[in-house]
Amino acid sequence: MNILIIGCGMVGAALATTLDGRGHDVSVVDKSAESLETLPASFGGFTTTGVPIDQDVLKRAGISTCDALFAVTHEDDMNIMVSQLAHQIFKVPKIFARITDISKGEVFEKLGIRIVCPTKLTVSAACAALEEDDGAGSELNFENHTVHFSTMNIPEQLVGITPADIRYESGEVLFGVLRNSAGLILYNGQPLTLAEGDRLIFAKKA
Repeated sequence: MNILIIGCGMVGAALATTLDGRGHDVSVVDKSAESLETLPASFGGFTTTGVPIDQDVLKRAGISTCDALFAVTHEDDMNIMVSQLAHQIFKVPKIFARITDISKGEVFEKLGIRIVCPTKLTVSAACAALEEDDGAGSELNFENHTVHFSTMNIPEQLVGITPADIRYESGEVLFGVLRNSAGLILYNGQPLTLAEGDRLIFAKKA
């Protein structure tokens, strides 16, 4: 399949790498050239630097011939606008938008745009984590794909570092942090220092 990914943050880069490894033709758009440089040297897809809502940028990235589009930037509004362009102008068959604000997602689901909502996923995983032993996990299914969530109390050696400094397993990402003073913190690449007492929620495609 020809797949266009909008956004090359932690989620976009991981998605692009996984789909490329599965033999799909992957194109990634991000307004930051530095973000695109985080893709591994083994990535065999195509990259485009530019503002994702610019139709010329999308055309250069191959939106006119793509079979599916994933809008997974850190900005809900950006994901929504790109999804609208893909749906209304370019008639992309399959569109997936990452939306953290649940209320915004409901509108676009009615248009046939599939919503991936980290808020819902993390809340489900976090609620399960509250009553589970350290290291326990749960799974959520998305069509024919399964995402495994695991939790752990923060080890002493991770206190004071940022999520970027964690040595992750292949395909694993930090999805959120349960912190007594702040409750659930959904991690989407924002500046964050891990603290004593945190409980970490990891996600990995099974």
